[in-house]
Amino acid sequence: MARLDGKVAFITGAARGQGRSHALRLASEGAHIAVSDICAPVAGNMVKPSTSDDLAETVRQVEALGLGTKVISREVDVRDLAALESFAQETMDSLGRLDIVVANAGILAWAMLEDTTPEQWKDVIDVNLTGTFFTVKATAPHMIRQKQGGSIILISSSAGVKGQPFTLGYTASKHGITGLMKALSNELGEYDIRVNSIHPAGVETEMMNVPGLLDLINAKAETLGPLFMNTLPHMSMPPDDISSAVLWLASDDSRMVTGDQVRVDMGLCNR
Repeated sequence: MARLDGKVAFITGAARGQGRSHALRLASEGAHIAVSDICAPVAGNMVKPSTSDDLAETVRQVEALGLGTKVISREVDVRDLAALESFAQETMDSLGRLDIVVANAGILAWAMLEDTTPEQWKDVIDVNLTGTFFTVKATAPHMIRQKQGGSIILISSSAGVKGQPFTLGYTASKHGITGLMKALSNELGEYDIRVNSIHPAGVETEMMNVPGLLDLINAKAETLGPLFMNTLPHMSMPPDDISSAVLWLASDDSRMVTGDQVRVDMGLCNR
């Protein structure tokens, strides 16, 4: 038996990058999959937007595994609670249950403090933090009613552990996810629902290709360079390294782990 046979996973931000990788890894271990993504530009986002074709490609790759995996998808903005609730209900109706939630959707904007606009701040907080809260709010009630426990995995960042400069809204939102995780792990523990967060450093996705940010970091390297230095001799890692942690937290291998910050950061937060 695979580790997730008979389970159903609900994954946001799954059109590409980490989300797609998580969907493929969980499906490879027997889970049925519900994936969503906004598939459109977001005003405050400096990352190249995902598309409908990207989400369709995630579905195609999951089906191409040839494991008989059931997969459903929908274009959903995580800032829209009603849309998330509707997709969660569709997941229950189509796939019969809901066991794993991966709140992965997120955006990034960068600027020095004096150049950060109120609109940038609000957009990043709304997607990254409020969107994560809405994802759990839409899905956790189904897990509670099932009375079979479950695993909720919030994708934070190394910026949710240390004070990453130049991305103030992103850093604040990722710290907020940490606090949300800790509170939820206590509140949902009585239902045997585990809640944990994952804190990656640089992952090889479109979020690493934000024009101008690396130039600013290099310009400030004399004073702030050590904040961005990994302990391991790697600058970045493929999404699959994060998916390994997602699989562990989704499976019974971590059945006694909750309220934990799992750092997959190449030692970045050691400094």
